[in-house]
Amino acid sequence: MKMKERRKGIVIMGQLIGLVKPLLPVMCLAILFGVVGYLCAIFLTIFAGYGILEKVTGMTATGFMSGFFDSTGNLLTVLILLAVFRGIFHYQEQYCNHFIAFKLLALIRHKVFAILRKLCPAKLEGREKGNLISVITSDIELLEVFYAHTISPIAIAVLTSGFMVWFIGIQYPAAGALALLAYLVIGVILPLWNGKRGASAGMEFRNGFGDLNSFILDSMRGLDETIQYGQGNERLKRMSERSEKLGKIQQKLNRYESLQSSMTNLCILLFSFGMLFFMIWNYQSGKVSYQQMVISVIAMMGSFGPVVALSNLSNNLNQTLASGERVLSLLEEKPQIVEVDGQENITFEGAKAAYVNFSYSGENDSEAEQILKDYSIEIPKGKIVGIHGASGSGKSTFLKLLMRFWDADSGNIQISGKDIRSINTKNLRNMEAYVTQETYLFHDSIANNIAVGKPGATREEIVEAAKKASIHEFILSLPKGYDTPVGELGDTLSGGERQRIGIARAFLHDAPFLLLDEPTSNLDALNEGIILKSLKESRQDKTVLLVSHRKSTMNLADSVYEMGTERAS
Repeated sequence: MKMKERRKGIVIMGQLIGLVKPLLPVMCLAILFGVVGYLCAIFLTIFAGYGILEKVTGMTATGFMSGFFDSTGNLLTVLILLAVFRGIFHYQEQYCNHFIAFKLLALIRHKVFAILRKLCPAKLEGREKGNLISVITSDIELLEVFYAHTISPIAIAVLTSGFMVWFIGIQYPAAGALALLAYLVIGVILPLWNGKRGASAGMEFRNGFGDLNSFILDSMRGLDETIQYGQGNERLKRMSERSEKLGKIQQKLNRYESLQSSMTNLCILLFSFGMLFFMIWNYQSGKVSYQQMVISVIAMMGSFGPVVALSNLSNNLNQTLASGERVLSLLEEKPQIVEVDGQENITFEGAKAAYVNFSYSGENDSEAEQILKDYSIEIPKGKIVGIHGASGSGKSTFLKLLMRFWDADSGNIQISGKDIRSINTKNLRNMEAYVTQETYLFHDSIANNIAVGKPGATREEIVEAAKKASIHEFILSLPKGYDTPVGELGDTLSGGERQRIGIARAFLHDAPFLLLDEPTSNLDALNEGIILKSLKESRQDKTVLLVSHRKSTMNLADSVYEMGTERAS
């Protein structure tokens, strides 16, 4: 599979901004509040400058400010109002931005979970779970910085700076041009320069963070084995190496941030003094008045806030854009199996496979290893059909093809005489109940774990399913009965008990076609006999496809198919 080329930062930003469309009116309000708020802060100093010029030098304001400050009371009132409005508008801007951010984060999480459901299991098989968790949690959370502190600050900086270029240009056109140059350098050139330097480091940090999550999750799950075989120091060493590597990348990003901050402050000083000396020179040359000189300098020095905020974005933007790239890549990933909908539902009347070939995809097609080759089988309705073969012969793979977790490379799999690729996916899954080799249990009660097979099932239905799976008596022996928690990954139960809960789920699902993948692999001979007897008595008119490497399990089957061992699955 060819590695996808990484998008440019501007492309990532454009695609992330596209998600704001449903909340565009709120975003416009945030921008309006931000611009007005910054102008209140900037003109507080400018109006103070006009007031000082009038009271100290006796110079009356000219232009559109003429006669505005006739009294000290007017000046103080205006300054107080500007300060108050600055706080109010800043609050409103932040409220709107964070409202947008958290709404969009919820929307993005919904989209991510929806795509994960579509990708599963074909595209997620073997993928590092820690990295996925990192995308779902920290990467999406980091996008809050983009939506709350990036989009509107860019628009605010452009609009506010444009207004200030016009205002300073009124005092003296060349001063307006110098202000424009200053805003471009601080708000555009410096962030782009810093962003380009740190882009690869930001992506490397996010990927490394995800890898570390996967390693820690893997280490926690294998804690018993780590202790048993004395691998604690080795795992700790590898964890420390990964953490140190991540720390070095973070130090590099911190250096970029420090240099960016230093360069921004240096440019502010240079342009501020540049404007001061430039206007003094023009005043001495008689090109501007004393008032124009002072107001231009004050306006310039007090108007860097929006572009400084824009400049500081690049400090966090490297990681934010890297997170955006990872989230967008996941959202754009195409499922290997496209779900079917809109067809007429069918009822189960038997199944069969004819000349099926299948290979799991490797890094490229030449590395794909064949699992099934020209495999055929007939599964009549109401019968128990067994598939016997050594571990790794492709038995489990065939059940996954019946569930349509994957599609066969060639050949044909049919249910009720219809190709499963043309059956509504929901209809197909409702007709099938699949018990895997390793039953996954959620961190919940036994009753709720069984109820996974039928959402909204009553306690009576759950108990009846448990009786059919021969686990009812065991559950009643527990302190809390059906309300007993199973622990994380069901670690408070034995393998056989977990397997019987999986069988109870299948009975509760009450599908006409029962797929059992090594249902007795974790059971001793006595419990195997109990389960097989229960299956035979409780299956009623269900069709059962029973997969096992045990010959004793095959005694239950009406007919048995042998599967070759050309390839381990």
